Amino acid sequence: MKAFTTGLLFASLVAMSTSANAQKINLFNGENLDGWEVYGTEKWYVEDGLLVSESGPDKAYGYLGTKKRYKDFELNLEFFQESDGNSGVFFRSVVRGTRISGWQVEVAPPGLHTGGIYESYGRGWLIKPDPSKEKHLKYGKWNKMKIRVQGDQVTTWLNGKEMISITDEKIGEGEGNICLQIHDGGGIKVKWRKIVLKQL
Repeated sequence: MKAFTTGLLFASLVAMSTSANAQKINLFNGENLDGWEVYGTEKWYVEDGLLVSESGPDKAYGYLGTKKRYKDFELNLEFFQESDGNSGVFFRSVVRGTRISGWQVEVAPPGLHTGGIYESYGRGWLIKPDPSKEKHLKYGKWNKMKIRVQGDQVTTWLNGKEMISITDEKIGEGEGNICLQIHDGGGIKVKWRKIVLKQL
């Protein structure tokens, strides 16, 4: 009986582990833009296993969006702001042309609220990190960002430090894709890697 119980417990743990691993999705394969869609004329390409976003000649807004929609998830990624760095990660968002509706986790130069939440074509800034947290951005180096979206709750972390946490009814009602952004104005270059999503 004891052996049976132990075996059953082991099988349950294996099943749970397999289920947890199955929920993790590598959104970027390090080789091409499979699974993504380009919006606008700005540059999105793969170089040395990295996803590169760069301003083009039009110096306009540009987006790279997942072809699939994701509602509740935890997203981990790394970014390197090589030039300017004004970018972001949108969630539960819809793009039409280069006009996006949804919410952006800011990725920006020092002092410009990386990790904060901005509602595009809506209420604007919903929450900015406390100014004391701006120091967690390693400008010109690789940064780790984690974004957790579940129901109407959003929490962001930068290099292991919580930046913001917000509960918002409108976010809870949102549906859409995950998108990376190139801000307008030109001169922007940001590299991305290890973009891994875990569905909740």
